Amino acid sequence: MEMLFLGLLVLLMIIALTSGFPVAFSLPGSSIITIGIAALCGWLFADNPDAYFHDGGPVQWLSAGVTNFRSLYWDVERDTLIAIPLFIFMGIMLQRSKVAEDLLVTMAQLFGPVPGGLGISVVLVGALLAATTGIVGATVIAMGMISLPAMLRNKYSHSLATGTICASGTLGQIIPPSIVLIILADQLSNAADQAGALRKANYREITGEFSMPSTLDITSASAGDMFMGAFIPGLLLVGLYILYILITALIKPEKAPPVQYDGNYDRQFALKVAWSLLPPLALIFVVLGSIILGIATVNQAGAVGAVGAMIMAGYRLHDKEERRYTPALIAILAVVAIAIILSYYDINVKSIHTTDDAIGVALATIAVVALLIGVAWSGWRVFRTEDTLHGVMLETSKTTSMVFIILIGAAMLTSAFRAFGGEELVKDMLTSLPGGFWMQFFVVMLVIFILGFFLDFIEIAVVVVPIVAPILLADPSANVTAVWLGVMIGLNIQTSFLTPPFGFALFYLRGVADKVVKTLSIYKGVVPFIGLQILALVITGMMPSLVNYLPNRTYLTSESAPPPMNPRIQPCLEADVLQYYAANQQVLQAAIDTMAQRDMTYLPEDVRQLMDTSLQQAGSVFNKVQAIHVAAAGVAAYTPDYAPLHRESRAIEARIRRAEKELKELAVQIRRLDDTPQELKQKRIMQDRVIELEVLVAELQVTIAPQWSEARAEYVSLSKAETKARRDYRSTVDESYQTIIDMRLVIEDVDAVVAALPAVQALYAVIDGQKAKPAMAAIKVQEKALAALAGVSKAKGKLSKARRALKGSKYNPAKARAYLDEAVAMLEQQIAWRQRAAIDLMPALVTYDQAIASTIGLRLQERMPLALAKSVSACMSNHKDISLHF
Repeated sequence: MEMLFLGLLVLLMIIALTSGFPVAFSLPGSSIITIGIAALCGWLFADNPDAYFHDGGPVQWLSAGVTNFRSLYWDVERDTLIAIPLFIFMGIMLQRSKVAEDLLVTMAQLFGPVPGGLGISVVLVGALLAATTGIVGATVIAMGMISLPAMLRNKYSHSLATGTICASGTLGQIIPPSIVLIILADQLSNAADQAGALRKANYREITGEFSMPSTLDITSASAGDMFMGAFIPGLLLVGLYILYILITALIKPEKAPPVQYDGNYDRQFALKVAWSLLPPLALIFVVLGSIILGIATVNQAGAVGAVGAMIMAGYRLHDKEERRYTPALIAILAVVAIAIILSYYDINVKSIHTTDDAIGVALATIAVVALLIGVAWSGWRVFRTEDTLHGVMLETSKTTSMVFIILIGAAMLTSAFRAFGGEELVKDMLTSLPGGFWMQFFVVMLVIFILGFFLDFIEIAVVVVPIVAPILLADPSANVTAVWLGVMIGLNIQTSFLTPPFGFALFYLRGVADKVVKTLSIYKGVVPFIGLQILALVITGMMPSLVNYLPNRTYLTSESAPPPMNPRIQPCLEADVLQYYAANQQVLQAAIDTMAQRDMTYLPEDVRQLMDTSLQQAGSVFNKVQAIHVAAAGVAAYTPDYAPLHRESRAIEARIRRAEKELKELAVQIRRLDDTPQELKQKRIMQDRVIELEVLVAELQVTIAPQWSEARAEYVSLSKAETKARRDYRSTVDESYQTIIDMRLVIEDVDAVVAALPAVQALYAVIDGQKAKPAMAAIKVQEKALAALAGVSKAKGKLSKARRALKGSKYNPAKARAYLDEAVAMLEQQIAWRQRAAIDLMPALVTYDQAIASTIGLRLQERMPLALAKSVSACMSNHKDISLHF
């Protein structure tokens, strides 16, 4: 019965959507009606409203939709969707300021003489508008009204011209900042959490181990990651469009003839091109550049983009030349002034201690006020010019409301889908497909592509992604990142604007195109570009580094980059470092030997032993590295024969687990049935199914290869040997280098110890001349002072004993003085050897540190060197099969 109501849910949704009922109400409406019917049928026919639900009841699932939405979007830490109204405002404001018109005319004049130049100019303008406005409808309409007549006048092929305009207009869906990417990031963030829980549960169930190593965790996605991940695939798509138009123009010149510019390519023309391109390019750099460089979050960049768009509109919409650019110049100069002030002053109103601090805050305040004047002036102009600001705010509110209402409806639909076991059904269907992850992925992509013929991109993103993404992300055989999956889905969804019969770009262009352009020509024109989108999808799928590299590099080179000790980056980090050991072993050994030959006989015994141990550990690193190579080679040699057996056996075991799970569910359902004739009939059907499943389990168990257990044990043994070798290496280098860090700190603190000695010696007079409590307080002050110094903990301990000797009934000044004598002697000893070490040992120690910092000492550095971070980013950008760990 659950499947019946699941089918009813899908049927109601299809009827509502195809009848033209608003999506925002179709999704929750079909969900509420289906849940209500299921509850009513359960109450009428089974005397239980919960009878026909997979789990729970109508009240739980109706409230689950709202609760799910609240937990996702009302969490103070989930602020992804705040960027949506900001980027919508930015796009609509730029569209109203007629940026597209200037760009289309200028770029057509620039590229016209090139074969296919008008088409190429349309693609480039489409890319620029995608990175600024991102509004498909407005872009297609603008290009259809301006570029299409020019292309037709110059005898361009109708299909090529219309296809170019439609395809270029849809670039806003994949080139950031894109609303669909923000929505996908939000959906995938939640999906990654679910997938992480699924993977951990599978790992625990399969291996029997309670905790899964962090290196096997799923990589989630933020809106910033999605923007950076989609950047290169977006440019790839632009390049494919241009290449197609150029090749078409060269092979068949009559389809895209060159168009000569009537004017001159002189200085005036160059200034015209620069003035058309520089403002939108500057805005793109400020918005996307700040995200990629890690300067701003997506929300902050969206706010900057919204303000920048309003400043641009302020001078573009102003109809008088007098002081046309004044507000924009004030704002730009203010921003430059703020940047300069920040480079010279530490601006913090809570820490104004000097005159320079006060001057810096005052200058920053003046610059901020000037910026606010420029922004307010521009806003006033936009408000006064044809009531543009009011219109933009109204459109932004409508569009944002539509998106959020659809998200609420999607949360309700997802809840209803799970209520009737839809999620389990999809999971079982996908996991039972032959071919593993890639067959599952192909089926999902095919379904999304087909849905694109009938549904809008938002509907696909909020309905399909929450259901299938956790299943795909949880699969360890491909171990794909959420960013890559999101960009692949984004590229696929983009085709929904071009695919007949409901491709919105087709309707937009049909509405403004001349009657001489037939609808069939528009349909024929988009077919090659749909093919190019699929080609870009295939290329991106085969080369995941196109998506993953930029987010990884930005993360690993940012101010908040993880330290080299981070467990997730160890496999790629060690792959580079181990190669360096092999190439530079003699250099490293020479540095270790040189340090070991230094005279350290004057050092205290415990310090000398630590240094000896550190150097011995450093010398043993090469053996540890060799042990890793041997262990890794053992795993690599065993894997080719083991991997097929592993996949086959685990697949059989997965089928057995599914059957056993169904057996448990049937057992529960049978126990709940009464002895009425109808339920007895149902019980017999279930019992027959139990027999079938028990036979299936027995048959499947026989098909497992007899050598499977032994082979698995051998692989686990080899893997543990490699893991142990790597742990031994890491602990050895960390302990060895930590001693060097501590030694340098101890020697560098010698002046501080010298400065602390008189204050400690002054405690003699305090003990002799003051009462117990003041004396104890004075000693406590010196304890705290010594606690801040390296290597004097023993002396601090003697001061603690001296203080306790003055406490209460144990008051004993003589004993306190004796402890103080020991503390002073220890400090004098420390000063003596540290002063000598600062001259004799410190230079050699610094040289040794520099020699081993990028190898033995790498894990304890605060951050990776830039070159290594780039290499690790490239390594982490490729997906790796981790299924053998499960």
